[in-house]
Amino acid sequence: MRAQFRRAWGFCAAGVLASGLALAGIGQASAATAPSVLKIGTLYASSGSFAVASEGQYHGLEYWAKTVNKSGGVFVKAFDKKIPVKIVAYDDQSSTATATTLYNQLITQDHVNLLVADFGSVLTSVAIPLAAEHHMLLIDPTGSGANFFTKKTDYLADVSIPASTVWPLPLGHFLLDHKIKRVAVIYDSNDFDASQAETLKATLKKGGVTPVYYHGVPTSESNYTVLLHTIAAHRPDAVIEFGYPPNDIAFLHTLAGSGLHFKMTLTIFPGQLLALMTKNVGAKTLAYTYTYPTPPLVSFAKTTYGPNTATFVKEFTAATHNAPNFLDAAGYNTGLIMQDMLGTAPKFTQLAFHQALMDMSGKTTTVLGQFKINANGAQLGELLPVAQLVPAGKTNKIVVVYPQDKATGKPVYPAPHH
Repeated sequence: MRAQFRRAWGFCAAGVLASGLALAGIGQASAATAPSVLKIGTLYASSGSFAVASEGQYHGLEYWAKTVNKSGGVFVKAFDKKIPVKIVAYDDQSSTATATTLYNQLITQDHVNLLVADFGSVLTSVAIPLAAEHHMLLIDPTGSGANFFTKKTDYLADVSIPASTVWPLPLGHFLLDHKIKRVAVIYDSNDFDASQAETLKATLKKGGVTPVYYHGVPTSESNYTVLLHTIAAHRPDAVIEFGYPPNDIAFLHTLAGSGLHFKMTLTIFPGQLLALMTKNVGAKTLAYTYTYPTPPLVSFAKTTYGPNTATFVKEFTAATHNAPNFLDAAGYNTGLIMQDMLGTAPKFTQLAFHQALMDMSGKTTTVLGQFKINANGAQLGELLPVAQLVPAGKTNKIVVVYPQDKATGKPVYPAPHH
């Protein structure tokens, strides 16, 4: 169904491209000229290592576009009217080289009005310098690498996921508050994972805790047998593994077959892609694992813009016949943020769009929580709590254990053997 949905929209996007020549030049339209359609340029990956997450994000953005077009489009304050949305999309096949060419095409040939990055830090990284060079605001759904946000810019906004440097803050405080002092950290040596490891180490240090094991591995790492036995030799009370989904899967598989047992184990992606992780490692292996839970696994009952989590899940499922995961929610949220931005920006310019986002910052709550960005484009809201997967029949349920004001239960610590 998802593939059909994507192909159907891909056909629509192709139609936009076919008529795109007639609309060439409206990408940098002045406030005096209202475009007949609002062209949103983006990329997705139908194959390669980022395909599952990328297609989820793209699917969510498409769902948003379809929803707003049912009511005549997006209200654009600069023109005091609603304008229909058209998505112009290309398949980068998880390749940064291909993505570079296609981002450039969206900007220079298709003259899109808004530019949205593909999933994740790797495929976003090549868009950032291109967008800045062409004075385009890059709407960044899920590229959270710390090195993106080192200087002030008018051309980058991380909208649907916190900057990776703030992800582990609640985790660090959870470990300190529960007096878990023997912490082992293994992380992929990429910016996304390494920046989390550094933040966790710094947070623990402030509480007087130094990890008993702290080690980086290649992002391509798939053999954790020796590493796990090395970690076990340090007698940790908590083992934190920062990786991408293939790393998490390999790590948990190896741990399950190793005969080793730790009082606490945390990996990143069960909280984002629970169905994928369960399919690949099994509910039993995931039981009692900790993770960062994301909507819709955690729910926000009150929002200032757009539906709350429960309403989004209900409407998305009814429209697509699929329950949404976090990446679906991230793509949809990207649309919501652009919609709010266009409804408040007084001029139809990239700088006015950016200023509108800055004005929304700290005052806007959506399906993903509080939207809050700094002058460098980093998302500092939408903080990820700490949760544990607890057995419930043949599956696991997400129990938020920290911070206290978001908790739905208490942690099972130490985790029982299973």
